[in-house]
Amino acid sequence: MIEKALTGNKAYWTWVFVLIGLIAAGTYAYWQHLTQGLHVTGMSRDVSWGVYIAQLTFLVGVAASAVMLVLPYYLHNYKKFGKIVILGEFLAVAAVTMCALFIAVDMGKPMRILNVFLYPTPNSVLFWDATVLLCYLALNLLCGWVVLQSEAKQIAPPKWIKPFIYISIPWAISIHTVTAFLYAGIPGRHFWLTAILAPRFLASAFAAGPALLILLCLLLRKISDFDAGDEAIQKLGTIVTYAVLANFFFVGMELFTAFYSNIPGHMHTFEYLAGAYEQNALTPMFWTSMVLGLGALVLLIFPQLRRNTSILAVACIAIFVSLWIDKGISLVIGGFAFNPFERITEYTPGFYEILVTIGIYAIGALVLTVLYKAVLGVKRETAK
Repeated sequence: MIEKALTGNKAYWTWVFVLIGLIAAGTYAYWQHLTQGLHVTGMSRDVSWGVYIAQLTFLVGVAASAVMLVLPYYLHNYKKFGKIVILGEFLAVAAVTMCALFIAVDMGKPMRILNVFLYPTPNSVLFWDATVLLCYLALNLLCGWVVLQSEAKQIAPPKWIKPFIYISIPWAISIHTVTAFLYAGIPGRHFWLTAILAPRFLASAFAAGPALLILLCLLLRKISDFDAGDEAIQKLGTIVTYAVLANFFFVGMELFTAFYSNIPGHMHTFEYLAGAYEQNALTPMFWTSMVLGLGALVLLIFPQLRRNTSILAVACIAIFVSLWIDKGISLVIGGFAFNPFERITEYTPGFYEILVTIGIYAIGALVLTVLYKAVLGVKRETAK
């Protein structure tokens, strides 16, 4: 079925070659990392996790969001998700692929990744994070591909795949929970030292991931003959709405705990992000995230507005960008703003970091393009 990705019109091949060009630029930048060391990045002693880990944190949520399709379709028999459940699984495959690449480039030399498994340390959260991510990648690739093959042959999926599908549901929760533990288990960083971090991660994941999937479904409707169906798209919109509400509720709880209790360590980063100090590099992005998130919530919370496809698309773009800033930039990089001596160290990603990041996103887009091309080819053939 992968051969279906080798056929396409001029626009398709232009898109593929643009992605290959971006991947080549990212590869060149990564070579600079390998030959010159990570000093070419904007990271330092105080800011040891930069844009790479920020992207990892956000993309793990995008990958975990596949459960919002798998669970209703397979456990609750919600057949309206039948057309798009495989799109969600393959989106998870692309997202986890990017997660693995961001871990690789952040570690400097890729050989160091092998040490995680050659010399396992079960007491390390990083070991478990790498383990659950790789297993989740295998689960989604296996389940999605087997189901797609069955659809191509117009037969029911084999019974042996069902246990793997059911296992992928709690596994999706686990990947983002373990990622949250990476932060919540660091006592020297007060901004992350909160028990509600994992639920907050999951709420933002179940908003950003389905929002992206809605945008992909609307895009496929315009550029191909694939239509996910209005009911499925609107149901995803409802999921996004409640998830965004939950995310803002959790953020509100964090603000109350920090400021009502007057805990300096928790207040400092919020104050820094809001612009209370002279160093305020992240302040514009923080307020952009808040305005986009709240504005999108207003559009989504009213069903009559949400039913308008154009308004829904605008809201989903706003939610995706808002949560990308909130979870990646504000939470990760903002959490490093104050070092344990309460001194502010600001971080700006280097040119090579940005190129590598663009290259990895291009790899993820290429993986998603190839997988979606196979899905569309199968659905087109079975519809005849």
